[in-house]
Amino acid sequence: MHRVSRTASSRPGHRRPGTAALLALLLATTLTGAAGCQDAPAEPLTIRIATGSPTAVYYAFGQSLATILNRELPDVRASVVITAASAENVRLVGSGAAELGFTQADVLPTTTAGSPAVDAVARVYDDQLHLVTTGGGPVRTVADLRGRRVSVGAPGSGTEITATRLLEVARLGDDEVQLERLGLDHSVAALRSGQIDAFFFSGGLPVQGITELAWRSATRLVDLREWTEPLRSRYGQVYVSRDIPRSVYGVDPVTTVADPNYLIVRADLPERLVREVTRLLMERRAELGAAHPAAGRMSPRSAIVTAPLSLHPGAAAWYRAAKP
Repeated sequence: MHRVSRTASSRPGHRRPGTAALLALLLATTLTGAAGCQDAPAEPLTIRIATGSPTAVYYAFGQSLATILNRELPDVRASVVITAASAENVRLVGSGAAELGFTQADVLPTTTAGSPAVDAVARVYDDQLHLVTTGGGPVRTVADLRGRRVSVGAPGSGTEITATRLLEVARLGDDEVQLERLGLDHSVAALRSGQIDAFFFSGGLPVQGITELAWRSATRLVDLREWTEPLRSRYGQVYVSRDIPRSVYGVDPVTTVADPNYLIVRADLPERLVREVTRLLMERRAELGAAHPAAGRMSPRSAIVTAPLSLHPGAAAWYRAAKP
């Protein structure tokens, strides 16, 4: 298994200023008798969670996780950051502009060269690639996208990467498809107004924006089952086939391409902090699942499968103790 980053202890000089003091603070808050300390209170530890569109899964999951961390970890102040999703999230966490973030597995580099300093906390759920069009429109297969206007997701999103790869294996180049790069909300609006003929979006079931679209107007999902194996052959084994049943959006069921999602963490965060984040992620699955069903599908046994990333030492310590 390739490791995208080394832990803080093995990267000389990598630990950010103040990390040792923050670790000491976290240790102190868990010790009995700490309330008797007369020292002035330290500044709260900021945890920024890089998510995605406000109507997609990352945001709902991140909001619920931030609520849990704020409630249960003393001196932690967690908040979410709206982003273009996966690729941007990896950059933000790797650069230190966020502490946690969500990403698709296919966005991650497969080698360590030039890769950002991130580790995994958990595999959280699988994204399904949606190809969405109008119910009465002409797009029924990927081949029908030829000559049409199609959004492949926002720049810096996991959707953009997966959708672009699918078009490549389908031999639909830029000269054959009029590509737009719109986020989920703008893609939905553009489809409804006739500015595009279809859009891709990769997300856990159900995606709120697609649910609302299907409720308001006739909507079709395009079956993508035939493209799983070509994607696996060219880009690796992370891709699998998954069903989207009628019960999800009230439209005809399809089989599509799925891709694992990870919660990632800045690799130089203290082990004790990341162990606590991992504990709460696993122990509060019911609460997270109430925020979005995809978040409730986690399990400690599946969470540890995070190739090509290594688990952060703090996360690995929790899993070892929990013995999933």
